[in-house]
Amino acid sequence: MLYFLSLLAGALISLAVAFNGGLSIHYGLYSATVIIHLIGLIFIIPLVFIKKSKIRHKVQPWYLYIGGFLGVIIVSFTNLAFSRISVSAILALGLLGQCIGGIIIDQYGLLNMPKIPFTKKKWFGITLIIMGIVPMINSFEIIAVLFAFGAGLLVLVARTLNGNLSEATSVQTSTFCNYFFGLIGSAIALLLLGRSEISSISFELSTSASHWQLYLGGILGVGFVSIVNFLVKKMSAFYLTLLLFVGQIFTGIIVDVVLTGELVGLKLIGGILVTLGLCVDLILDRKKS
Repeated sequence: MLYFLSLLAGALISLAVAFNGGLSIHYGLYSATVIIHLIGLIFIIPLVFIKKSKIRHKVQPWYLYIGGFLGVIIVSFTNLAFSRISVSAILALGLLGQCIGGIIIDQYGLLNMPKIPFTKKKWFGITLIIMGIVPMINSFEIIAVLFAFGAGLLVLVARTLNGNLSEATSVQTSTFCNYFFGLIGSAIALLLLGRSEISSISFELSTSASHWQLYLGGILGVGFVSIVNFLVKKMSAFYLTLLLFVGQIFTGIIVDVVLTGELVGLKLIGGILVTLGLCVDLILDRKKS
């Protein structure tokens, strides 16, 4: 069940990347980030009341609340990379960042996560994973590569912090806080860095009725954040990263086919190699246990 939820969350975020990238092209980077968080917040509020989750709760350590602010940077980094490299490449580079960070977090038990020592046997699976990542990077534009890799690292940190907050409160409360503080952060970024976009927002809203699907990214993001908040404390950071990616990459390949009309064989091979690497490491861990 946990594995299925991980794959589903990966598929949701892959679709959200495509929708959010299109929204960024339509409105501008900072305006799109505000809209994404606003839609997510509007969508999560009814869920909070349905589940009768308490928004007011015992105050937790301040750093557990910065996941939403990091989300603003993640969306911005991803949107900046979207116009330069493919969805599959963004996901592949993000996976690389998350894998490296996940191994470090598991090894040392950082961010209040349980220690899961790295074993040499895992190198075989990791080698397959790296071999799968490389062919999915269709162009090496250094800025886009850095943005996508950095987004991956921040995704790992943000979801771990949100997971800790979820454990201390509830999944719905943690998701609400993520979008609430994310909206504040994105609004500040818009006022400071994207003032030129503000004047065109109302015009774009009045002319974008035919592009309603672009607004789905915020809703899909709520689903992704909620599922991951539930899973973070129940799984290894490394394995959660890989399972999310398997869901992401195969959905990303489908998105690329829809957007470009072409199926890139190397990306498909890359996804298969990553999946095989994940399976090898899972089998080795089960034999060990």
